[in-house]
Amino acid sequence: MRLRVIIADDEALARQRLRRLLRDEPDFEIVAECATGAETLQAIHDHLPDLVLMDVRMPELDAFEVIKGMGPHRTPAVILVTAHDMFAVRAFEAGTVDYLLKPFDRARLTEAVSRARARVKRVREAVSLPAAPQPLDSRERPLPLVDRLAVKSYGRITLIKLTDIGWIESANNYCELHLGNAVRLFRRNMTALEELLPGSLFVRISRSLMVNIEHIKELRAKSHGDYTVVLRDGKELTASRNYREGFLRRVGRLVD
Repeated sequence: MRLRVIIADDEALARQRLRRLLRDEPDFEIVAECATGAETLQAIHDHLPDLVLMDVRMPELDAFEVIKGMGPHRTPAVILVTAHDMFAVRAFEAGTVDYLLKPFDRARLTEAVSRARARVKRVREAVSLPAAPQPLDSRERPLPLVDRLAVKSYGRITLIKLTDIGWIESANNYCELHLGNAVRLFRRNMTALEELLPGSLFVRISRSLMVNIEHIKELRAKSHGDYTVVLRDGKELTASRNYREGFLRRVGRLVD
């Protein structure tokens, strides 16, 4: 799967380093390098990239203004690359794939790139599906590509909105979807489900648990690097230290 990539950073050395690191990605084609937000937005419209790696603070337009200017159609996956951790929550609210804090190493970039590949693959597969019938009201806005899960049970298929899922627990080759007082069983393991769900909404907090970021009310530090995650409904879950870095990066620096 070949990916068209744009690199955007106002620092030439930062662009050079990203270009060097991406040489190890044989399926990447760098179609443009940009030094300002306005250049980046124009390059996105001109080249229709699959992925944009972009600094947050750039001249003329910042990254969030660029994302807003892209519009709803043919939107690429976006990885933000910045020295500032204060924008993490806003980044994931904007639907970015990942948020790289400078300085980062090759392993961290590889992790972000893997997420981007998964996002692009889902988009391409969705685009290749037969077109759905048009709604009666042509003004009706289409739903996002993945905004609900289809759960089969006793000959019925129930569509569950992702926003209704508070947390998910692994149950061998299945996953339990917790929706308030109800629980639904989904026929995929945790790894497969994590790839399917949008990273802007769900985050893994342990080997067997994943939570909906929008349902998080509070984080409490525990001993040995663990955290208690308190959800809006009062449910308390433990975020293990092995997942701490990724978890805190995804929800933003909500703790000291």
